[in-house]
Amino acid sequence: MLEAMMKAEVGDDVFAEDPTMNAFEDKMARMFGMEAALFVPSGTMGNQLCIKVLTRPGDEVIIDELGHIFNYETGAASHLSSVQLRPLQGTRGKLPPGLIEQALRPANDWDPRSRVIAVENTTNKGGGACYSESELNAIRDIADKHSLMVHLDGARIWNAITTTGIKPEFFGLIADTLSVCFSKGLGAPVGSMILSTGKNIQMARRYRKMWGGGMRQTGLLAAAADYAVENHWEMLAGDHRRAKQLAEVLAELPSYSIDAQSVESNIVLFDAVDRDVPDILELLKDEGIGMVPFGPKTIRATFHFEVNDTDLQQTIEALKKV
Repeated sequence: MLEAMMKAEVGDDVFAEDPTMNAFEDKMARMFGMEAALFVPSGTMGNQLCIKVLTRPGDEVIIDELGHIFNYETGAASHLSSVQLRPLQGTRGKLPPGLIEQALRPANDWDPRSRVIAVENTTNKGGGACYSESELNAIRDIADKHSLMVHLDGARIWNAITTTGIKPEFFGLIADTLSVCFSKGLGAPVGSMILSTGKNIQMARRYRKMWGGGMRQTGLLAAAADYAVENHWEMLAGDHRRAKQLAEVLAELPSYSIDAQSVESNIVLFDAVDRDVPDILELLKDEGIGMVPFGPKTIRATFHFEVNDTDLQQTIEALKKV
């Protein structure tokens, strides 16, 4: 990846003159069946740019209560776009289509305007759950029926594709805006990309600059992200296999509680039964293993391509020891 970065031909992306970035944005747009794409420093900026171009002040965005945009983006939708989020209690971070229709507002002067359905695939707080093709089609049908927009937060879209086998271009048919991340499971150092119509991307480019996201020789980052897509995507299946193996072991240990069948991708959420989460994490840290707290009794373990089978066995032994 470093070699690819060093060899990248670069220019000034603020003037859209970086050839490596231009080519990579075109490549991602074609891959997902979209007209245009825009590279951004983070997934949060990507999500917020998408909300910005799809809404007007006073609008409402329907989202699952576990969604990243609702939980982990510092209230940015209200601050940057003057919209409110309407969190619904779905299933493992996924929005059931029927629940969406029930939440739509009447067209009264005193109601916020239902404008966007925001879905996350895979879900983070939902433990890596994936939407099926039929579920996404149903959400698109509701959006069309009620003249709504769909934003798909694809922070882990590569994991979702690996699990479900859905083709990338399908998501371009479902979403009006789509964000994809290169710095999570794929292992690039920086970056996400948003995809939409040419008009929306042109608008988003202006807001990106306004919000301080205009960068210069971005070809260095594009080269790293492109390398990750071409070389690390195929490794995600191994991450998923190891996650399921860990879940099966945890299910057999009385100190932990988990539904092993719920693990679909690279995220494993499990509960501590007889010990405080901070204590467990500190003991695991002493064994050279990093996990994160995900609630008063919940721990999240996330697999990536630098965690191999030897590391998995070390983790299993440490959890047994703890």
